[in-house]
Amino acid sequence: MKKLSLCLMFALFGYVANAQTTATPVKYPIIDPSPMDALYYPVNAVKVKKEDKSLPIIRVLYSRPSKKGREIFGILEQFDKVWRLGANENTEIYFAKTVTIGDKKIKAGTYSLFAIPSKEKWTIIVNKQTDRWGAFTYDETKDVVRVTVPITKTDKVIESFSMTFTDSLEGANLFMAWDTTQVMLPILFKK
Repeated sequence: MKKLSLCLMFALFGYVANAQTTATPVKYPIIDPSPMDALYYPVNAVKVKKEDKSLPIIRVLYSRPSKKGREIFGILEQFDKVWRLGANENTEIYFAKTVTIGDKKIKAGTYSLFAIPSKEKWTIIVNKQTDRWGAFTYDETKDVVRVTVPITKTDKVIESFSMTFTDSLEGANLFMAWDTTQVMLPILFKK
């Protein structure tokens, strides 16, 4: 009886193992041409040593479209129209503590970032609506703050849309650049 039970158990195990290898293969998506990236303030916040207990104050998740020989601002991203500030899903910004942008205090939490590029300035928008694709469902009634910032020109072409933080006395500056256009958004908080 024990031999029969043991044989049945091995047969069942073999059947299950075989069923797992002959199942319909999983179809994975192709690599996105505008990969998602994460940016933190402080910039090295997620790379700290084990004994360092500091945590990121700000995190930005965004997709990085590339120039690929195209004219960007005014053509691909039209002037005076809402842009998702990257590609694919809305760019999201997370604040671990209350910050001030423009003259508006913003509570800790996750928000989306949009921009309205113009020839000489951008309007940067912090919005409550998250988890959307593109700016197609952008809802102005959910804006937390709008800030107008001047553009500057870069010395060289930035092939892929890029963001980084720099320190400031009162917080951090979020720099955004693509092609030869660059803007800076001051974000103020207690250090």
